[in-house]
Amino acid sequence: MAIPGPRRLDSSAPEFEQDFNALCDDSAQQDAELQRRVADIIDAVRRRGDEALLEFSRRFDATETATVGELEVSAAELKAALNNLEAPLREALQAAAARIRRYAEQQALQDWDIHDDDGNRMGQRVLPLDRAGLYVPGGKASYPSSVLMNAIPARVAGVGEIIMMAPAPGGVINPTVLAAAAIAGVDRVFRLGGAQAIAALAYGTKTVPAVDKIVGPGNAWVAEAKRQVFGAVGIDMVAGPSEILVICDGQTDPDWIAMDLFSQAEHDEDARALLLSPDSDYLDAVAASIARLLPGQSRAAIIEKALQQRGALIRVRDLSEAAALANRLAPEHLELSVAEPEKLLQQIRHAGAVFLGRYCPEALGDYCAGPNHVLPTARAARYASPLGVYDFQKRSSIIHVTEQGASALASIAERLASSEGLQAHAESAAMRITPGPETD
Repeated sequence: MAIPGPRRLDSSAPEFEQDFNALCDDSAQQDAELQRRVADIIDAVRRRGDEALLEFSRRFDATETATVGELEVSAAELKAALNNLEAPLREALQAAAARIRRYAEQQALQDWDIHDDDGNRMGQRVLPLDRAGLYVPGGKASYPSSVLMNAIPARVAGVGEIIMMAPAPGGVINPTVLAAAAIAGVDRVFRLGGAQAIAALAYGTKTVPAVDKIVGPGNAWVAEAKRQVFGAVGIDMVAGPSEILVICDGQTDPDWIAMDLFSQAEHDEDARALLLSPDSDYLDAVAASIARLLPGQSRAAIIEKALQQRGALIRVRDLSEAAALANRLAPEHLELSVAEPEKLLQQIRHAGAVFLGRYCPEALGDYCAGPNHVLPTARAARYASPLGVYDFQKRSSIIHVTEQGASALASIAERLASSEGLQAHAESAAMRITPGPETD
């Protein structure tokens, strides 16, 4: 029996616009009942603090502890997790961490000053956040890579304290996740997940300190909780399901492209995986590769459902049309598997991360290439950027006006404030105007 694969679309078909718009539509991800239930969890944590955290931990993770403090992972446990990790895996984590750190070190913002002719100083002061909260998913899979990607930029930025939350079914966190936390320099780790963990980070409890910003991906409950607490605390983004869009000229091994599509589809059933190519025969070849390779995947059921729901193999007129469609979708991950990827890159305006050439699968970016894998989804790449050091730094404007420079600036401010009808503004500025020399 043939395995149903992703749908086939053709950009020259009359119904293509409607079908492509449907692929781009993320409105189905909104769930009013989920929003209400998350709001109830957040309210409970705000009102009852640790007591609510224990209740939700017992209900959702089947943990049995008397206090929230018992859900904190000790420094000794973190060190043991790293020491007990098999050498090849420990070395892989350390190598990935080094590459991520090297990339992040290029991103740090700097203080700067400029001066005008009157000696007035205008500048920028850059300071790290005092405390950041890191959420690491742990439901359908464990993600030590996410620990590195979120914690290392925070460390490079100089964040004072990093608090990590990770779901722990039965009170157990994957030891590789704990080892990654030790490598990345996370300060405190709690066995807490879901919307309740986000609420604790946002508002604080007796045991869990409130943070200035929450980062890291999660499931729909986590994403909705981050959306609801934004304002009380900063967030990196409201992440949706994973996405990959591949543009291929038909010359890459179809098995490679099929597996690249699998690499994002295996995250969850709502993931989006699209292939655009001007070669119809090549799309047939990739479809055949999907059917042949899928049964061998450990997460085949998830991949199959994702490809059926939000996957597509799309024939386009040419690579320029493929680039135009990619810009409309603004995908999280974009692979340019073509002969001249640098040339095609010039046509791309919206993408979270772009992978150039046939030998650059998205999976390398997820783990060890260096750039961050926390990326904007759901078309947010039109206006948002990957997570970076700059997300853990804040900027203060610095203004120093000399006595000499005050008169000129104050005169300008007085006129503008008066035009807006703000008398106190105008008078405050005018008081700094130095009278000119008297004349006969």
